[in-house]
Amino acid sequence: MDTTIIATPAGKRARQGSVNLTDRLCEKRVAERVKIYDRKCPGLYVSIIPTGVATFNFKFTDPATGKQRSKWLGIYNRETFTVEHARTEVYALRMRIGNGENIAESLRQQKTLKARRGKTVDEIIEERIEWMQTPVRKADGEMRPRLESWENTASHLRRFIGPKLGRKIAVDVTRGDIQALSDDIVAGRHGGKPSVSNARHMRKAASGMFRWALRREYITANPCSDLEPLDPEHPRTRVLTEDEIRIFWHGLADDELLASWDRRTRLALKFELVTMLRSAELLGAHRNELIDLDGEQPRLDVPLKRVKKRRMIQQPLSSLAVEIIRDALKGNNKDFVFASLLDNKPMYRKAMADALRGIKRKGKVTIPGICQLLGLRPFTPHDLRRTAATLAGDLGFDDAWIAKCLDHAASKKAEQIVPTVTGKVYNHSKRMKEKRAVLDGIAAELRRIIGELPVKPVDPKLRLVAA
Repeated sequence: MDTTIIATPAGKRARQGSVNLTDRLCEKRVAERVKIYDRKCPGLYVSIIPTGVATFNFKFTDPATGKQRSKWLGIYNRETFTVEHARTEVYALRMRIGNGENIAESLRQQKTLKARRGKTVDEIIEERIEWMQTPVRKADGEMRPRLESWENTASHLRRFIGPKLGRKIAVDVTRGDIQALSDDIVAGRHGGKPSVSNARHMRKAASGMFRWALRREYITANPCSDLEPLDPEHPRTRVLTEDEIRIFWHGLADDELLASWDRRTRLALKFELVTMLRSAELLGAHRNELIDLDGEQPRLDVPLKRVKKRRMIQQPLSSLAVEIIRDALKGNNKDFVFASLLDNKPMYRKAMADALRGIKRKGKVTIPGICQLLGLRPFTPHDLRRTAATLAGDLGFDDAWIAKCLDHAASKKAEQIVPTVTGKVYNHSKRMKEKRAVLDGIAAELRRIIGELPVKPVDPKLRLVAA
């Protein structure tokens, strides 16, 4: 059969007229790239380059634009993709066009999808972080990040997932990859200490990111599904004894021993024990959030943006809590009750935790913490909430009342399960009477405990360390 190639001017690609394509023709060697169209199947052509690679394509007219488009079909292979295979694909495409399908739009979508699914894990991590920190209007009318805890999640994504899987194409990440990373974190093979807690944080951050990526068609399946369960984490049970409370309370007033730690930081620690508020909820306390401080029903209104469950807290203030606030406001012309020493802002969120445990540099203690200086077994600010709740329980207060003071959701009352919607939608009571009774009871008990001098004296050597 005559398959002469039509000559073209120098500098232009050669183009063959319409012929009946054959496998033998696709295997023909050429000096420069040529296109040969198939007379038997209009629109089908093969592009042959000097290296001997022959590629099948289908040329058609885009009905939306009236312009010609080409669809890549595949590379010629004598065993797996011949001229007949290419014709079969073209016949199928022509049928789809005849049925009204916009092939050009389908191609555009496929190209977009291919680009999406070619993203690396690092690229998706950064997109996810940008999405999380984008400001949106919240229930109180303020514009704040879409996920207000985005910084913690971003840290988990960048610290745990990025170094191990960042360069990998996201669609290629498997359940085995996530499981191996989780196992490494638990065993301490990721560059840090062994930690089930960090593995749990990593899984939560990864699962959220891959679910988000799946909805955007960056991946085809979530690799975090059906992972092997982690070993249970045992909840902290640290509760200060009466002797420890007495030593702690009187020790916080020792300006000489605790000279390394700001007075307002020490008052904030007392305030957490007395009010049962979380550190983030009390450290940002603003003067205008103090209600009826000189009246009979004093309280602190904590805006929802500082509350873990994003619901406003109205926390009654006992007489002991009011005394602490007045002490904190002495000589304080700033807007915040527990203001930073540096500027008119609240102290940073880890100030209380750092004060309790001290400051380390390269594994060496540079500033001893309050626990060490007072000779107390280590504890955290959150343990003060637990201690207060335990005091309330020992005084006989109902668990539901204590839960309200802690801003926990009480799921049962008198052994009867209460629907979640009841509390979220219908019942907006703040239970102020019950909360005030609990907090007044804790204040009275603390006054009884701290009314005596510490049983355990402070070690004079520690005074020398702090000096």
